[in-house]
Amino acid sequence: MFYLLKVEEYVRVEPKHFGLPTHEAIEKQLNEDFVDSITKEYGYVISVISVDKIEEGVIIPGDGSAFYNSIFNLLVWKPELHELVYGTITEITNFGAFIQIGPAQGMIHISQTMEDYVSLSKSGTLSGKSSKRNLAKGDDCAARIVAISYKADTPKIGLTMRQPGLGKLQWLDEDRQKKESASKKSSNKEDRKGKKGGKK
Repeated sequence: MFYLLKVEEYVRVEPKHFGLPTHEAIEKQLNEDFVDSITKEYGYVISVISVDKIEEGVIIPGDGSAFYNSIFNLLVWKPELHELVYGTITEITNFGAFIQIGPAQGMIHISQTMEDYVSLSKSGTLSGKSSKRNLAKGDDCAARIVAISYKADTPKIGLTMRQPGLGKLQWLDEDRQKKESASKKSSNKEDRKGKKGGKK
């Protein structure tokens, strides 16, 4: 999920930025320190939106940099457990599929791709034995986050598409059309029964 975070902390401005106006120096330092970084606290930092407040600079003996207590806003994307996400399949493997969700990549284990026995076909797609449905690179999908781990440099995000309302968007459209068709047929039968019952 995307968030706009207001952060207050001391920004360590390196000497290479000393020739710039203070506000510009802090913006440059924040961009270097935060943009494209990934932490458990903030998630994926996309952009420094603004710097709202800068206090007087402090110099610490033995450190050539200046420190400014600042309030600034960050645009971040932070995965949340059980969050519904939309993404595109970027890779199919024999153990599942990788999906691009926002700035991150998640993994769907083969057992979590659909309610079916799934295997890797010769054409490089994941195929359901009974449903005959295929999942391929480039497919747009809806999934739910079921696991997040920050142990590695890049967080590992586990996803599922086995719950109702999840899966390849084409499948969801097909399921909706089947329900609408079944609902119309049921409604037509009720209408016919009503007309027959009303005749004398």
